[in-house]
Amino acid sequence: MSDAAKWDTRYRDASVGDGEPVQVLRDYAHLLPGHGRALDLACGLGANALLLAARGLDTLAWDLSAVAVDKLNAYARAHDLPLHAEVRDLTQHGLPEHHFDVIAVSRYLERRLCPAIQAALKPGGLLYYQTWTRTQVGEHGPGNPAFRLARNELLHLFSALDVIAYREEDTVGDTARGLRDEAYLVAQRPA
Repeated sequence: MSDAAKWDTRYRDASVGDGEPVQVLRDYAHLLPGHGRALDLACGLGANALLLAARGLDTLAWDLSAVAVDKLNAYARAHDLPLHAEVRDLTQHGLPEHHFDVIAVSRYLERRLCPAIQAALKPGGLLYYQTWTRTQVGEHGPGNPAFRLARNELLHLFSALDVIAYREEDTVGDTARGLRDEAYLVAQRPA
């Protein structure tokens, strides 16, 4: 089964609007600009994109799944949101340089895209990134360690950006609390 078919199957019985944006976006939504262009990369059913569009940002949402994209576009039309979703294989299509005021990436890791993601931000643009770490407390996320971050790797992948917030709690302290199995970053392209 192809990757697109796998994700189409996963999203076929799911509904847009049922999920919530990732924690990094919820925690730092107050940093979002009042207007501009946003991208939700590997959007799935678009919980991040919906938050960005609801905040008044002209939002693009890209994903490999045609099922997810169709559902997200129908939802955006029905709710009159400034959001357009497109089927996009991120490993095959480039990102336009200096184009976005905000880019959100959640639970997706393709290291080769990191330089292009940084370049796609306008000067002063914000990156919100949250994904899985190799150090696990629970059973969530991909089994393949290639799709998980090494300790502090997210900081290194986006070292050209200025860090605003970073969180990676690993297995320190009470592992029943806090952000476990993931790391997140909010960073800004220098003006």
